[in-house]
Amino acid sequence: MKTEEKIIENILLPEVQNLGYRLMRVKVLRENNLTLQIMIDRNDQSEITVEDCEIVSRTVSPVLDIDCPIVDEYFLEVSSPGIDRPLISAADFDNYSGFDVRIEMSTMVDGRKRFKGKLMGLENNMVKILVENVAYKLPYDDIFRAKLILTQELLDV
Repeated sequence: MKTEEKIIENILLPEVQNLGYRLMRVKVLRENNLTLQIMIDRNDQSEITVEDCEIVSRTVSPVLDIDCPIVDEYFLEVSSPGIDRPLISAADFDNYSGFDVRIEMSTMVDGRKRFKGKLMGLENNMVKILVENVAYKLPYDDIFRAKLILTQELLDV
């Protein structure tokens, strides 16, 4: 995570938590228009609504107006993780055990950086994944990106 994103995360974390949400990710996108993307989830894991995003947006906007390290004009985007959500915290790897996942590593593991298979949970800071009947243990701290894959099984939950 970039320093700028970490600063923003530290600013927003108490505000988002006080509203009863989990701050999943802060991302600064510098493509076409500068966008500050904030991804939230409910602590009770129920579905995020547009109203939830509006509540968070209205609450954090004044805080960002004062403390945000981004000096240029930007768009604020508050979103839900969606069904095919990114897996960010260690708990996510246990909570979504049994579902299909795509994991991209920062470092090579057994000669590869990308893994697509059945998530088998987290044990001793190692994410277990079954790829074509081969079990891998991936260091949690070396995961660059992980995301659930949209499947009928996931939709049925």
